[in-house]
Amino acid sequence: MRFIVQVLSNAVAILLANYLLEGFVFKGDILTLFVAGVILGLINFFIKPLLKLISAPLILLTLGLFSIIINIGLLWLLEYLIPELTISGFWTYLWSVLILIAVNIVFKPKKE
Repeated sequence: MRFIVQVLSNAVAILLANYLLEGFVFKGDILTLFVAGVILGLINFFIKPLLKLISAPLILLTLGLFSIIINIGLLWLLEYLIPELTISGFWTYLWSVLILIAVNIVFKPKKE
């Protein structure tokens, strides 16, 4: 259930970033949007914890701000894997990561 909510919130965040940010362009249909949400969810589930473990000293040194750089790298990986997604510029990556974080916080399922 949590993964489905995360996939849907990732899809909503991609749509919101597409609407709000000029350098964020998503030209796919609803199925491609769902696939992008699934891929981003899988990236966050498998790759993100490993990167956070490897870069834990740097995350501690920057008081957690290096996590944003990790998220930017993961978003770049998503852009590489989804040809319908184009993100141009560092600031667009930064703002899109912040939008992804905000939407995932809003849609985070309650623990039972």
